[in-house]
Amino acid sequence: MSGEKDLRALLSGMRPELNPGRYVFTTVGGPAGSDGPAGIPSGVTPLVTVAEREGLTLVVRLEEADAAGLPYDYVAGWITLRVHSALEAVGLTAAVAQELATAGVSCNVVAGFHHDHLFVPFERAAGAVALLEDLADRSGRLPRP
Repeated sequence: MSGEKDLRALLSGMRPELNPGRYVFTTVGGPAGSDGPAGIPSGVTPLVTVAEREGLTLVVRLEEADAAGLPYDYVAGWITLRVHSALEAVGLTAAVAQELATAGVSCNVVAGFHHDHLFVPFERAAGAVALLEDLADRSGRLPRP
């Protein structure tokens, strides 16, 4: 099942949803060539993992990071864009990032197979959803090309 590719349809149908909880970015393991990446600590269920030379990046619930003693310095809210975007779609990430950047909101994007996921500063997450809902509304009112 392929996702949507049309930018106007993606933007007008993105239906941003703020997921409950606070999320953090942390890392385990060492650089490539060391003893290898450390395992994911017991009790930690990553939402996202990214293998980097420097170690394994994890996006996890703040409570799990605290319980496992994992360091972090960025606490995020997690927004899911509920439109099923095609991985080869062009412009969605740029349009969303521009909207948030104009409002001074940092955004870390993770593309899943079905949806895009945004991690924004926790204290700005509800406002970010409102900005994206406004962008979706404006996009739905644009004249057809």
